[in-house]
Amino acid sequence: MNNRIIVPNTLVLGIDIAKENHYGQFIVNGEYIKKPFLIKNTRESFECLLDSIRELKVKYNLDYVLVGMEPTGHYWKNLAYYLKNQGIDLCLVNPYHVNKTKELEDNSPTKNDKKDAKIIAKLIYQGQYLNWM
Repeated sequence: MNNRIIVPNTLVLGIDIAKENHYGQFIVNGEYIKKPFLIKNTRESFECLLDSIRELKVKYNLDYVLVGMEPTGHYWKNLAYYLKNQGIDLCLVNPYHVNKTKELEDNSPTKNDKKDAKIIAKLIYQGQYLNWM
Protein backbone atom coordinates (compact mmCIF):
# COMPACT_ATOMS: atom_id res chain seq x y z
CA MET A 1 0.00 0.00 0.00
CA ASN A 2 1.13 3.52 -0.72
CA ASN A 3 0.67 6.41 1.67
CA ARG A 4 0.92 8.99 -1.08
CA ILE A 5 -1.91 11.46 -1.05
CA ILE A 6 -3.20 12.39 -4.48
CA VAL A 7 -2.81 16.16 -4.72
CA PRO A 8 -5.61 18.29 -6.21
CA ASN A 9 -3.80 18.86 -9.49
CA THR A 10 -3.50 15.14 -10.34
CA LEU A 11 -5.27 13.31 -13.14
CA VAL A 12 -5.96 9.75 -12.01
CA LEU A 13 -6.73 7.01 -14.53
CA GLY A 14 -7.83 3.55 -13.45
CA ILE A 15 -7.71 0.84 -16.10
CA ASP A 16 -9.35 -2.58 -16.00
CA ILE A 17 -7.13 -4.87 -18.07
CA ALA A 18 -8.33 -7.65 -20.37
CA LYS A 19 -6.91 -9.62 -23.28
CA GLU A 20 -8.14 -7.39 -26.11
CA ASN A 21 -10.20 -4.53 -24.67
CA HIS A 22 -9.38 -2.56 -21.54
CA TYR A 23 -11.66 -0.01 -19.87
CA GLY A 24 -10.52 3.24 -18.30
CA GLN A 25 -11.98 5.79 -15.90
CA PHE A 26 -10.60 9.24 -15.09
CA ILE A 27 -10.82 11.02 -11.72
CA VAL A 28 -10.02 14.68 -11.06
CA ASN A 29 -10.28 16.06 -7.52
CA GLY A 30 -12.20 13.00 -6.36
CA GLU A 31 -14.83 13.21 -9.10
CA TYR A 32 -15.27 10.85 -12.03
CA ILE A 33 -14.96 12.73 -15.29
CA LYS A 34 -16.26 11.28 -18.52
CA LYS A 35 -17.84 7.85 -18.64
CA PRO A 36 -15.76 4.67 -18.53
CA PHE A 37 -14.21 4.24 -21.98
CA LEU A 38 -12.75 1.51 -24.16
CA ILE A 39 -9.00 1.15 -24.76
CA LYS A 40 -8.12 -1.50 -27.31
CA ASN A 41 -4.89 -3.40 -26.84
CA THR A 42 -3.33 -1.71 -29.90
CA ARG A 43 -0.70 0.98 -30.36
CA GLU A 44 -3.23 3.19 -32.16
CA SER A 45 -5.59 3.05 -29.19
CA PHE A 46 -2.70 3.69 -26.78
CA GLU A 47 -1.84 6.83 -28.77
CA CYS A 48 -5.48 8.01 -28.57
CA LEU A 49 -5.37 7.44 -24.81
CA LEU A 50 -2.21 9.53 -24.53
CA ASP A 51 -3.90 12.31 -26.52
CA SER A 52 -6.87 12.19 -24.12
CA ILE A 53 -4.55 12.41 -21.12
CA ARG A 54 -2.81 15.45 -22.59
CA GLU A 55 -6.13 17.15 -23.43
CA LEU A 56 -7.51 16.59 -19.92
CA LYS A 57 -4.33 17.92 -18.31
CA VAL A 58 -4.80 21.16 -20.23
CA LYS A 59 -8.59 21.35 -19.76
CA TYR A 60 -8.40 20.92 -15.98
CA ASN A 61 -5.02 22.68 -15.54
CA LEU A 62 -3.39 19.58 -14.02
CA ASP A 63 0.31 19.01 -13.38
CA TYR A 64 0.45 15.30 -12.61
CA VAL A 65 -0.88 12.06 -14.07
CA LEU A 66 -1.05 8.72 -12.31
CA VAL A 67 -2.29 5.68 -14.20
CA GLY A 68 -3.05 2.45 -12.39
CA MET A 69 -4.18 -1.01 -13.35
CA GLU A 70 -4.58 -4.53 -12.08
CA PRO A 71 -1.63 -6.69 -13.15
CA THR A 72 -3.82 -9.25 -14.94
CA GLY A 73 -1.72 -11.99 -16.53
CA HIS A 74 0.66 -10.40 -19.02
CA TYR A 75 -2.01 -8.33 -20.79
CA TRP A 76 -1.24 -5.15 -18.84
CA LYS A 77 2.42 -5.00 -19.84
CA ASN A 78 2.09 -3.57 -23.38
CA LEU A 79 0.07 -0.60 -22.17
CA ALA A 80 2.19 -0.14 -19.04
CA TYR A 81 5.47 -0.04 -20.95
CA TYR A 82 4.00 2.25 -23.60
CA LEU A 83 2.80 4.75 -21.00
CA LYS A 84 6.04 4.51 -19.00
CA ASN A 85 8.03 5.27 -22.16
CA GLN A 86 5.86 8.38 -22.59
CA GLY A 87 6.80 9.59 -19.10
CA ILE A 88 3.54 8.65 -17.38
CA ASP A 89 3.76 7.47 -13.75
CA LEU A 90 2.24 4.04 -13.20
CA CYS A 91 0.98 2.06 -10.26
CA LEU A 92 -0.59 -1.34 -9.66
CA VAL A 93 -3.72 -2.17 -7.70
CA ASN A 94 -4.16 -5.57 -6.07
CA PRO A 95 -6.90 -7.56 -7.90
CA TYR A 96 -8.07 -9.02 -4.58
CA HIS A 97 -8.50 -5.50 -3.20
CA VAL A 98 -10.49 -4.48 -6.29
CA ASN A 99 -12.78 -7.49 -5.93
CA LYS A 100 -13.42 -6.95 -2.22
CA THR A 101 -14.02 -3.21 -2.68
CA LYS A 102 -16.49 -3.94 -5.46
CA GLU A 103 -18.37 -6.40 -3.25
CA LEU A 104 -18.55 -3.83 -0.44
CA GLU A 105 -19.79 -1.06 -2.74
CA ASP A 106 -22.62 -2.90 -4.47
CA ASN A 107 -22.89 -6.19 -2.57
CA SER A 108 -22.17 -8.07 -5.79
CA PRO A 109 -19.03 -9.92 -6.91
CA THR A 110 -20.22 -9.70 -10.53
CA LYS A 111 -17.44 -8.91 -13.01
CA ASN A 112 -18.01 -5.73 -15.00
CA ASP A 113 -15.10 -4.05 -16.78
CA LYS A 114 -16.56 -0.53 -16.58
CA LYS A 115 -17.37 -0.91 -12.89
CA ASP A 116 -13.90 -2.34 -12.23
CA ALA A 117 -12.25 0.65 -13.94
CA LYS A 118 -14.15 2.98 -11.59
CA ILE A 119 -13.13 0.95 -8.54
CA ILE A 120 -9.48 0.92 -9.65
CA ALA A 121 -9.51 4.70 -10.17
CA LYS A 122 -11.10 5.21 -6.76
CA LEU A 123 -8.53 2.99 -5.01
CA ILE A 124 -5.70 4.89 -6.67
CA TYR A 125 -7.22 8.21 -5.63
CA GLN A 126 -7.38 6.90 -2.05
CA GLY A 127 -3.71 5.88 -2.16
CA GLN A 128 -4.40 2.14 -2.23
CA TYR A 129 -1.75 1.16 -4.77
CA LEU A 130 1.86 0.10 -5.27
CA ASN A 131 4.25 2.15 -7.38
CA TRP A 132 5.54 0.41 -10.48
CA MET A 133 9.07 1.03 -11.72
